[in-house]
Amino acid sequence: MTVRQTRTVKISAADAISNRRRGGDIRVLLSPKTVGSTSGFMGVLTLAPGEYVSEHYHPYSEEFVYVVRGRLVMRVEDELVELNPGEAMVVPIGVRHRLRNVGDEEAQAVFHLSPLAPRPELGHVDTEEPPHRGESSPEVGGDSR
Repeated sequence: MTVRQTRTVKISAADAISNRRRGGDIRVLLSPKTVGSTSGFMGVLTLAPGEYVSEHYHPYSEEFVYVVRGRLVMRVEDELVELNPGEAMVVPIGVRHRLRNVGDEEAQAVFHLSPLAPRPELGHVDTEEPPHRGESSPEVGGDSR
């Protein structure tokens, strides 16, 4: 059953499910599963100093990243892009990327992916062994997607 929202919904990052499979603390806030969104999903990522999100790509979605605090380096294919608070970037569809906290304080970023993959399991392809491979991936889609 797909969730369809007919009213405004407020989601707190503190109430969202934490997922650490790919590194850091990833919390999907707004998604087909949580609010019935149909065009993409959004969440927050927190990385301790030295932590990273393992390399992956999205075959159907662009990924938008905005840094709230801390210093991050995004490796996009073979290019390194430094991201500081107040800076944002987009990772094109199908492009390998990896994100690392290179600072000495906790970093936080907001991410958004759009458009959605035809099914949630098709939305993310790991190209590096995730640091916590025994955990499940963040839940994004609804049951009928």
